[in-house]
Amino acid sequence: MASDIEIARAAKMRPITEIGAKLDIPPEALESYGSTKAKVKSSFIAGLNGRPDGKLILVTAINPTPAGEGKTTTTVGLGDGLNRIGKRAAMCLREPSLGPCFGMKGGAAGGGHAQVVPMEDINLHFTGDFHAITSAHNLLSALIDNHIYWGNTLEIDVRRVTWRRVMDMNDRSLREIVSSLGGVANGFPREAGFDITVASEIMAILCLATDLADLQERLGNIIIGYRRDRSAVTARDLEADGAMTVLLKEAMQPNLVQTLENNPAFIHGGPFANIAHGCNSVIATRTALKLADYVVTEAGFGADLGAEKFFDIKCRKAGLSPAAAVIVATIRALKMNGGVGKDALGEENVEALKKGCANLGRHIENVKQFGVPVVVAINHFVTDTDAEVEAIKAYAAEQGVEAVLCQHWAKGSEGTEELARKVVELVEHDSAQFAPLYEDDMPLFAKIQTVARRIYRADDVAADKSVRDQLHKWEADGFGHLPVCMAKTQYSFSTDPNLRGAPTGHMVPVREVRLSAGAGFIVVICGEIMTMPGLPKVPSANHIRLDADGQIEGLF
Repeated sequence: MASDIEIARAAKMRPITEIGAKLDIPPEALESYGSTKAKVKSSFIAGLNGRPDGKLILVTAINPTPAGEGKTTTTVGLGDGLNRIGKRAAMCLREPSLGPCFGMKGGAAGGGHAQVVPMEDINLHFTGDFHAITSAHNLLSALIDNHIYWGNTLEIDVRRVTWRRVMDMNDRSLREIVSSLGGVANGFPREAGFDITVASEIMAILCLATDLADLQERLGNIIIGYRRDRSAVTARDLEADGAMTVLLKEAMQPNLVQTLENNPAFIHGGPFANIAHGCNSVIATRTALKLADYVVTEAGFGADLGAEKFFDIKCRKAGLSPAAAVIVATIRALKMNGGVGKDALGEENVEALKKGCANLGRHIENVKQFGVPVVVAINHFVTDTDAEVEAIKAYAAEQGVEAVLCQHWAKGSEGTEELARKVVELVEHDSAQFAPLYEDDMPLFAKIQTVARRIYRADDVAADKSVRDQLHKWEADGFGHLPVCMAKTQYSFSTDPNLRGAPTGHMVPVREVRLSAGAGFIVVICGEIMTMPGLPKVPSANHIRLDADGQIEGLF
């Protein structure tokens, strides 16, 4: 079988104007970046108001494992499958980050015969959105230190500057730094640090903003630090919001590309699924819903993080009502949840599979709590046996849902036709009664407890008095209505990444809480979470190069 990049390179791509025409987007509404990718102009999007929405389908997954699950691949495969059976469908995905591409995760454009293209462009610089976000973020950083240097009329306490710098790369050496060294001319030395761009609050803001005016309002609300009296200082106080909006003007416009089967896909935004809400932009999703009858989107990591945040943050804030959810699982990953080592995953082991299905069952129960009908997609590997496939189907049936075998990696839309028909059946005959997990007016700590108990199945939440006091202060300051954005390991329902399956009886330790006033949520740091990843011992970058013909090798 050819590699992902070889399959992508052999694709017969159509001009992006032809892809736009499938959704009735006229050529003049597209700002082309070459012939195969374009931004959809804001003026065209504004004219879509008043149109009815299509049906929104969420693709989520079990907890990720080194065995792989294939959530993005399944999202693309399902979108192609819906088009194959005659539905007008589009996909909405996140943009990949350079850090993971050159680190250990690899690309994020799907795989096999279920990919979005041009794959190399999407996984690298694409249309420059991440660079614009990085620039806007670091402009604010520069303005903070510049204000302090020139007299600090806002009386910013240099010990309480919370705004860090960002770059779109994994670099552990920048997690904690001291800036402004070198004497009087360079400013006042202080502790600082870098996060990865996808962890920036500006990334989250761009993905939740509805238009440029909303974007500037949110940017102005960013809290950059505090004075000695503990009062907040905002980006608006620094008069930074206007210039930041200018840098993000083009980045706010959704990107249109195509799948290997020449179906439309919007790829826009990419907030970290740990520290932020892990979904593509609201403006891309809303645009797709006005143009297509079915819109397939994904949310980062397993359903305990991705789906919960999609429902409780994105849908709540954007007024979206998902019609159905697809939970992706692989037999390999479920066997790993059942205790099988990575080197033995190719061997049939029905008993371990059944044990690992507890993880799948937990996610099914959780998604159902939101009132959304569920179908399971079994992402097929060649090592899967008939007995193992039947075991998953039988387990899913016991949970009251159907599991469908999907072979999109090898066969493209032909391999997801059955899943597409099942999704249409769910949407047409099983009316969703969507509702978020908690109400806006619930106290902040109670919201944290609700997610921990109902989604993670924890006994309780452990938080120091300082954390609880901080939450009470934010409530007194008018932020109590905000949703909570849980930041924890993606590998487990608990905060222990090694605790697989469906653990119960554990505690969720809250180490820190952060107010993202611009994005409009409270980040709850549970356990050890890194906002600046490091590179592995042998990073993917070691194997990425140009061949003799100038084509990229090693990007996957």
